[in-house]
Amino acid sequence: MNHLPLIIKREYFTKVKNKPFIVMTFLSPMIVIALIAIVAYISKVNNDKVHLISVLDESGVVGEVFKSSEKIKYNVLDNISLEAAKSIAKETKSYGLLHVQQWDDFDAISNKVYFYSEESPSLIIISDLEKKIGDELTNLKLEQNNVNVATVHHSKISIDIVQENFDGEKTSKMDSLLKLAFGGVAGYLLFMFIIIYGNMIMRSVIEEKTSRIIEVIISSVKPVQLMLGKIIGTSLAGITQFVIWIILGGVLMTVVSLIFDIDMGQLQTPQQDMMLQAMENSELNMQIQNVMASFYHLPITNLIVAFILFFIGGYLLYSSLYAAIGAAVDSETDTQQFVLPILMPLILAVYVGIFTVIEDPHGTVSVVFSFIPFTSPVVMLMRIPFGVPLWQQLVALLLLIFTFMFTVWFAAKIYRVGILMYGKKPSYKELIKWIKY
Repeated sequence: MNHLPLIIKREYFTKVKNKPFIVMTFLSPMIVIALIAIVAYISKVNNDKVHLISVLDESGVVGEVFKSSEKIKYNVLDNISLEAAKSIAKETKSYGLLHVQQWDDFDAISNKVYFYSEESPSLIIISDLEKKIGDELTNLKLEQNNVNVATVHHSKISIDIVQENFDGEKTSKMDSLLKLAFGGVAGYLLFMFIIIYGNMIMRSVIEEKTSRIIEVIISSVKPVQLMLGKIIGTSLAGITQFVIWIILGGVLMTVVSLIFDIDMGQLQTPQQDMMLQAMENSELNMQIQNVMASFYHLPITNLIVAFILFFIGGYLLYSSLYAAIGAAVDSETDTQQFVLPILMPLILAVYVGIFTVIEDPHGTVSVVFSFIPFTSPVVMLMRIPFGVPLWQQLVALLLLIFTFMFTVWFAAKIYRVGILMYGKKPSYKELIKWIKY
């Protein structure tokens, strides 16, 4: 008799009715939103702060480039000593003092500019100051060499190589970035889902084993059905929890934004301020249009279907191994020697995907790892946006399915013996003996 649906139902409701599960389902998004709200509030307060920078220009050539803005105010000091300038900066509670020393040669100016402050200054502010001074001195040096600065700027040519395959389909560098981003997100989700809910399956098996409930259950249920029921039931509970997190997170985000008047979607860090200013540039607007065009160039349907199939296949493959580990040990402390070898292929897949697929998605290394079942859920998902023949996707998926079926059989062998073994830490040699029973 097939008891699998009953086992799935039992495992699912056992998980979702568990008090710690319920508490963490509702508490986790609250904690995350609270942390985001705190960061958002601090960022808002920080963005409202105006930095005052004192400037002592002994050279007399760059002082005019410092124009005050809403976020940064400049106090240009003239005809005073460095010590007096430092005292004024401290008295006015300036963010810092920029000191440009007297110089005779353009080539020596790099060692003549100092910034004094009480604390380490922002990298963004320092970079902005360097750019202002560098641009001004570059123009002055060009004029000194009798070069028309306007002519130089108008003579600059920007090259954006148009990428196109032999069939006439256009691509771009942005296409590659979006494709890598999709693969990275897919790999990260799979990795986290396996770690969180794979460990949940393993703990569930250990709990039933140590409480001896398993002895009653196994008398009327086949080990394979029991293991698959646990995997599928726990997976459904995990999906339920994930959906609740998304819904509750969205509601809490809206409530926090309305109560504390924090627009989390429009928080402006210094980097974002720079981006918003740059968006007034027509060239950047063109790049945004290229991003949108690159998104529509992605094989969306293929990506969604492949993501679902490879995600489910990869999760079931690793979950069966977690269930086997839970059956083989008596406590979570004994699982460490078995968990790491299981996670290593998944970690390897992430590294191969990030460092190899983006450079050569159709190279030997990328292709080989996209067929290996323990790495294909990540590597193949990262290759598909770059254009993978359908037959390769089907072959990789079939290999993943057959490997999952073999792994279930393999894990069931360990599960059948391990769930009835108590008080003994198994070695790899003993696990091999269990498989032969």
